[in-house]
Amino acid sequence: MSKTVKDYIRTIVDFPHEGILFRDVTTLFADARGFRMAIDQLLNPYAGMRIDKVAGLEARGFILGGAVAHQLSTGFVPIRKKGKLPGRTIAQGYTLEYGEAVMEVHDDALLPGEKVLLVDDLLATGGTAEAGIRLIERLGGEVVGCAFVIDLPDLGGRRKLEAMGMEVHCLCAFEGH
Repeated sequence: MSKTVKDYIRTIVDFPHEGILFRDVTTLFADARGFRMAIDQLLNPYAGMRIDKVAGLEARGFILGGAVAHQLSTGFVPIRKKGKLPGRTIAQGYTLEYGEAVMEVHDDALLPGEKVLLVDDLLATGGTAEAGIRLIERLGGEVVGCAFVIDLPDLGGRRKLEAMGMEVHCLCAFEGH
């Protein structure tokens, strides 16, 4: 039987806190066949669609988003944690499971009307992705899709993004946290 993307992802118990099952995509990234499979599957729903930029969420979204942008022959936009980008930025706060955080993007990263594919490794509560979407929209970009390797459906992120009118594409899902 052939492997799926999910087969390349390892689970680490009690990381970063007791009771958490951490879904580690570094094992996926380290395997050439698995990594190519993931990139191809992330791209598949968007074949033939106009995409001007790929936006990746810090940090693993940079790895995936960079590879997706390369395959699409388009530019890449990093959406980073506050204070990490050198130029002028706009910021968007969001709620985490235990607190709040801020994401930023350069204020000149997109042109109004550009079509953007948002990419990250994991969709949990959807807070980081929602902040990324808001930043893209504030710059005048249009999010044409949100692509993730892993969905944690019990945490409700997909429902949150779909309620915002976003198309969500995930390669696999894991139950629980």
